[in-house]
Amino acid sequence: MLVSTLRIASRRIASSSLARPALASARKLTTQSASQTETKVFPLLFAGGLALAASQVAGGKETTSNESTDAKALEEKFATFWPRNILILFGPPGCGKGTHGPKIEGLLEIPQLSTGDMLRAAVAAKTEVGLKAKAVMAAGGLVSDDIVVGIIRDRIREPDCKFGFILDGFPRTLVQAQALDKMLAEEGATVTKVVELKVPDSILEERICGRWIHKKSGRSYHVKFAPPKSMKVDANGNPVKDSMTDDETGEPLMQRPDDTATALVKRLAGYHEETVPILEHYAPNGIVRTVNANQSMDGVWQEILKSMERS
Repeated sequence: MLVSTLRIASRRIASSSLARPALASARKLTTQSASQTETKVFPLLFAGGLALAASQVAGGKETTSNESTDAKALEEKFATFWPRNILILFGPPGCGKGTHGPKIEGLLEIPQLSTGDMLRAAVAAKTEVGLKAKAVMAAGGLVSDDIVVGIIRDRIREPDCKFGFILDGFPRTLVQAQALDKMLAEEGATVTKVVELKVPDSILEERICGRWIHKKSGRSYHVKFAPPKSMKVDANGNPVKDSMTDDETGEPLMQRPDDTATALVKRLAGYHEETVPILEHYAPNGIVRTVNANQSMDGVWQEILKSMERS
């Protein structure tokens, strides 16, 4: 349905006033590579196509009422959240990233990128950067920031990242943030939003110690706040381990070994020490948003939506 709507819009955009600035931009970029030109010109054409699809196509005979509705919804989405979304999601353990990250991914239809997943995929694919990482790990060393940034560079060139991506777990230090900025600039991109999910440290212990995770998907559950449908409790009110399964797949859930009160103190200290300088680094760009994650899930989600709107 989207394809047919955009096909109609593409015919109309060629003769519209929206075509002129887009084509002018294309001529200015002729000395650049094809991929760079596509990255810079396509958003204008696409956004224009969406606007035309909604305003011109909706009332025509070439589309159905459902297509008109879909076109309007897409127009509103991109009018609200455009340009290309490069989002860094921050938050202490237990803040709700595992709950809201996939919702952001679904809303914007951009992938959430985990450095661990990207590293394993690069090693498995035997890319140049992946082979470097494999050699370092085989020698018992830590993968350098340069290698991690290289893996991110390769990943964000894939088609599903054309309209943006979400970084979770990177950068963790100011040096990594600076390296990320440099790489994105070389790719003709920049971080567009930094969203911090903030929860008082005193609230996090209950959240962390009751958390169960579906490892494959990252879906997060909580014995008190968001229990799986299968959960059963023993005579003391504690969850029965064998009953803790994922709602969607039925696969077993797990608890992280560091999801304990003792480990949490150290993890929070490290998080604050590393994260504050990164937020201060991006603050002058006017892209940092803080979300009160110590409220109902719906309240948190509404604040997240507000934080991602164009400034």
